Amino acid sequence: MTVRLSTLANGFRVVTHSMPAVESVSVGVWVGVGTRHEIADRIALYRERLGMDLLVVRTEVPAATPAEREHSLDTLAELTATHRETSLELDKTDGELTLSEEKKATEERRLYAGGLNARETEALMSEVEMLGRQVAEKEEATLKLMEVRDEQQAEVDAATAELDAAEASKQQLEARIAEKWDKIDADIARQELKKAEAVKPVPTELLELYEEIRPHKEGVAVARLGEGICGGCHLRLTEAEQLQASKSDPPRCIHCLRILVFQ
Repeated sequence: MTVRLSTLANGFRVVTHSMPAVESVSVGVWVGVGTRHEIADRIALYRERLGMDLLVVRTEVPAATPAEREHSLDTLAELTATHRETSLELDKTDGELTLSEEKKATEERRLYAGGLNARETEALMSEVEMLGRQVAEKEEATLKLMEVRDEQQAEVDAATAELDAAEASKQQLEARIAEKWDKIDADIARQELKKAEAVKPVPTELLELYEEIRPHKEGVAVARLGEGICGGCHLRLTEAEQLQASKSDPPRCIHCLRILVFQ
């Protein structure tokens, strides 16, 4: 079993591990990147621009909940409609109860007034008994409907309170959102001032080149060259390539074309 480390002309290191007993080949690729290869010192303009780009992302803005409010409105509408139907049914039953009571009282007065023969008296007594049963049934139905109506009224009141609480919460959220956006606007204004100060010493041509490169390089137009490695694309430049890059104005990576800052 033999392990060999070789370095190619472009700086790539190759580790080979020979295993004669195995009739297969396995290939792995490792990229030596980490914090020491990252860009540690952007030019001032880039730092301020990046700060502005990330400003809104860093700031947490609470979101309102219109769906919850709509659900509360729908629930309240359903409960109110059900309560209204129960109230109408209660009014109808109560009216029928009143009519039955009045008719029973009338028939009782006729019965107690006398002057009726035996057959008429028996028929009238049956009528009064039937009306008494109707009155009892209507009274029981009325009481049940009143209980149901009271329960439904409590549900309507609870849904109304929930909706009022949701509306108050919505107003609080809107106030917090407005406050957050005011802070973001103030932060952006400060960043713009810093950016304006940072731009002053930068030549116009360099600034134009920077703005041209940046959109095509994931927002990173400037990279540090450390230990022969570009901090933008993480590829190694040979000494000849470093010399070639240093002769351009401004220096640029031959691989990714980012502006280079030599250490």
